[in-house]
Amino acid sequence: MGYRTTAAALVLMAACGATAQTGPLRLNPDKFTRQTLEMPDGERVAFKAYEGIPYVTNIEDSAYQTLNIYVPEKLAGIRSVPILMRTYVGGYAASTAKAPSPADATGRALKEGFVVCVPGSRGSNSTITRGGTIVYTGIAPNGLLDLKAAVRYLRYNDDLIPGDSEMIFTDGTSAGGAMSALLGATGNAPEYEPYLRRMGAADARDDVFAAVCYCPITDLNHADMEYEWLYGCLNTGVRHLDEDQIRISDELSALCPAYINSLGLIKPDGSPLTADNYKDYLKGLLMESAHRALEEGCEIPDSIGFSFYKEKSGRPGAFSPGGAPGAGMPPRGDGRDAPSFGPGNAPRFNKSSDFVTGLDLDKYLGYVASVTPLKTPPAFDQMGVLVATPSPENKVFGNEAGEAANFTDFSLRHRLGDPSAELSPEMDRRVYLMNPMNFIGKADASVAPNWFIRHGAKDRDTSFLVPVNLAIKLENAGKRVNFALPWNRPHSGDYNLDDLFGWIKTTIM
Repeated sequence: MGYRTTAAALVLMAACGATAQTGPLRLNPDKFTRQTLEMPDGERVAFKAYEGIPYVTNIEDSAYQTLNIYVPEKLAGIRSVPILMRTYVGGYAASTAKAPSPADATGRALKEGFVVCVPGSRGSNSTITRGGTIVYTGIAPNGLLDLKAAVRYLRYNDDLIPGDSEMIFTDGTSAGGAMSALLGATGNAPEYEPYLRRMGAADARDDVFAAVCYCPITDLNHADMEYEWLYGCLNTGVRHLDEDQIRISDELSALCPAYINSLGLIKPDGSPLTADNYKDYLKGLLMESAHRALEEGCEIPDSIGFSFYKEKSGRPGAFSPGGAPGAGMPPRGDGRDAPSFGPGNAPRFNKSSDFVTGLDLDKYLGYVASVTPLKTPPAFDQMGVLVATPSPENKVFGNEAGEAANFTDFSLRHRLGDPSAELSPEMDRRVYLMNPMNFIGKADASVAPNWFIRHGAKDRDTSFLVPVNLAIKLENAGKRVNFALPWNRPHSGDYNLDDLFGWIKTTIM
């Protein structure tokens, strides 16, 4: 897939006509300001800024339901360039339409000559006053619906925007990474259509070409059990849990194997990935991350669980990352610019002679927990289970009155003290709509063909199982997945932009 010429773009515009369609959701191509952005290297990128554009006709919350579009001046008529749609959602809270930044993918995209779109979206903290009453506008799935409406706006105005709506790349971090995954997995899914019609979204498709997902906080209705199944080994040590917390952790952990096995995941070598072999598989991914870091000159202390083989003559056969998802991706790049260890953690290896051969997973998880304390159980649906305080996720699944809610049967039953309690059908549906795992492989959902998924190797904000399951399920569905657990990387996003934009270019050429 290459860039169309200016002549072809003129033919397209002549055929469609810039004024062939009119209406409140049509972009005014003459309403822009000229701006510049100074990049870290001193280069100044000039662009046209189309800002404060409503993307639905039935606007409920004007503070958030708008988008901004930024078009590099250097496009000079070229139209078939990618569109980077960056969401700044964090903690499932609301996010306004923002300007591009030289510090993240938006600035880099403009420098590369891509069109940038930054939509606002409602979230758990967005409110309006209606009839004298405060109404919470961003309860699930409203934030996702806003972003889907923004995609539809881009497609509806494809003839007016100097960017190709067939090459939309979504990008987000944390809860924003979850939103990017949802946009990638739920394209044109009929379950969202009634909501989008009521909002007055454009009559257009909402599938995307690629999803960039940094540390996605997703699969929320299983995330608690996945967290405890992985980190429960630290309950009486690093976590310092009390008896009640350990009991909840053990109960959640016991639920996880059945969920893992229900996914029917297949490793790249063709064998099933099950609860019995999952931790060995995860060890391989972390060993690969450490090995790549060594190749790129990173220093690793000798106290965090890895074992090594020293041989000056070359790489031993003992370590073969092999079955990692995204095994076809370039072997370099994920360790570069990773945070280093501080003084007093002297490495015991040499990058030219040392090779990773094994990992004590429990010891490594103890290292992760020593960097940033682990969440107490339940990690996400915590309201009413040992503590009354709602999590951000409890709030986003709450109601318009601002009352938080449980979104798993497990936590609901503990809060109510009723072992037979179940979520309402309405809540079940809302939870379903907020989980990309439900749509991968679904016949009537247009899942993005390209995925870039990163979760730092010391990121404890959710279990490693969450991004790994997402990556493998996508690969099993035939999607192109570039996945890694970047070495020593905490909960963060839009790093190693050379790698990201190198990958983007491979998908469009």
